[in-house]
Amino acid sequence: MSNMQYTVAELIKQLQELPQNLPVLVSDYETGYEHFIPPRIEKVAHEPSNEYYDGEFQQKVNTAKNIVDVVVIERVLRND
Repeated sequence: MSNMQYTVAELIKQLQELPQNLPVLVSDYETGYEHFIPPRIEKVAHEPSNEYYDGEFQQKVNTAKNIVDVVVIERVLRND
């Protein structure tokens, strides 16, 4: 995983390489901001009844129902 500090131009370039019709999701939890790892495509299921801290979308295996492709921009996780 990269701890790259992206500029707007670098992020736009990365996103232009992905399918333009996919939704974009970000990782979530607590407060503050972090750098992020390169955007990627994930398969997720929409689960709006989840608790707020679990996220409205969950990564799933291909056998789950209602799977959709999305672009994920995930924050760098630090262990400090």
